Amino acid sequence: MNTQPILFCGDPHDRFDHILRAAELLNPMAIVLLGDIEPEQSLHLELTAIDPQKLWFIHGNHDTDSEQNWHHLWGSQLAERTIHGRVVELPNGLKLAGLGGVFRESVWYPGLQSQARFESRACHARSTPRQDRWQGSVHRKHWSSIYPDEFKALAIQRADILVTHEAPGYHPNGFEILDDLARSMGVKLSVHGHQHDRLDSSHRWGQQGFKSFGVGLCGITAIDIDGHAEVIFSGDLDHQPHLPGA
Repeated sequence: MNTQPILFCGDPHDRFDHILRAAELLNPMAIVLLGDIEPEQSLHLELTAIDPQKLWFIHGNHDTDSEQNWHHLWGSQLAERTIHGRVVELPNGLKLAGLGGVFRESVWYPGLQSQARFESRACHARSTPRQDRWQGSVHRKHWSSIYPDEFKALAIQRADILVTHEAPGYHPNGFEILDDLARSMGVKLSVHGHQHDRLDSSHRWGQQGFKSFGVGLCGITAIDIDGHAEVIFSGDLDHQPHLPGA
């Protein structure tokens, strides 16, 4: 493992002590939060001991559950460290891409709907009653919905690592379209949160064309571009029986 690892942090749900400890002990190149962050105070205050240039995040569905959750993330001084819908370059030259949020039937749910109900957040906002709009846009919860235009904008870019909140197709609750996205972008590694488990998907890697990892609830895994993974902190549910069909 690289002497300066990339740490992927499963859904913190307002728990950050383990992330602060890992940052202090390992001096990582980058720390990537995989959504459902839910800080009790602005994120930059929760992680003030960490160099902000090392921090990256995507949002999860619970990050729009309340006004507090929204403000503590998007109103934080670290809001610019989101990689949702974009590609950034890490100090070692690797390109990191992100897709936060979740698929929702009321917007777009691949495999269930043949077409999305709304192509973009702006399109959705136009049909949202004024009293239901948040920050002049869609209802607050839909700030964590995935829209097709965001997906398509990523698909034409190139990256080495793709982080998503939703799981790709290997997972019983995952989405094959995220496999398509990873292949379109040419990524070698895909990492996700959301499902709170850490299933072994290595049997699918050849079929997928990339290596995929889930990081458990409040877990931290260091993963390099070759797919070598080291669990730094086990997720809370890692030792529970795997889901049926896994």
